[in-house]
Amino acid sequence: MTGAASDAGPATRILAVDDEPAILRALAANLRARGYQVDLATTGEAALELATRHPPDAVILDLGLPGISGLEVINGLRGWSSVPILILSAREAQAEKVAALDAGADDYVTKPFGMDELLARLRAALRRAAPIQEEPVIDTPDFRIDLNGKRILSAAGEVRLTPIEWHLVEVLARNAGKLITARQLLEEVWGPAYEKETNYLRVHFAHIRRKLEPEPSQPRYFITEPGMGYRFESNSAR
Repeated sequence: MTGAASDAGPATRILAVDDEPAILRALAANLRARGYQVDLATTGEAALELATRHPPDAVILDLGLPGISGLEVINGLRGWSSVPILILSAREAQAEKVAALDAGADDYVTKPFGMDELLARLRAALRRAAPIQEEPVIDTPDFRIDLNGKRILSAAGEVRLTPIEWHLVEVLARNAGKLITARQLLEEVWGPAYEKETNYLRVHFAHIRRKLEPEPSQPRYFITEPGMGYRFESNSAR
């Protein structure tokens, strides 16, 4: 192991997933020595569960896992997260790499690998994922969301939302295009004790759609993904 100066921010969390204990031990030692918080998983099922409980800032993922495959893990994560995913695999076939990248992986390192190269690629993935300056105003064909002013304007004037309705709109608008799970929304707006109260979301989104959607029964902006969560599309043509 080379010099162990800290690469990480104060709470950068990495999820490492591999069914080879020796590789997991090496990853854990090198990442922790550089200041990262590390979660470890040996199966795809455990990886998805850990990612839900402790959302990582980046994922190092082996493709050849027992149970669900690494490719299925990528698909599962991409259903709700844009976290950088760095594939670590002994599979060298071009088709395997393309499939992983097409599914949403950000980079690919083939085993055997050099730890310094892997860490450099991880740092690059984290830099690419760093937050950019947020656009304070989101325009749609039917209304404008002013995030700084905490208000919504339409051609008819300001649209009055309740505090709960605004909070739901704000969470989705700040994550435009991304699926936010029902559990995430409930915890964010009401708190952890309400994570199963999905009826709250149905009621409030019905109100939001009546106020903002041109056709509330056929929403084009506040989209429900059945059994999963909600997504805001600012330019949807539905």
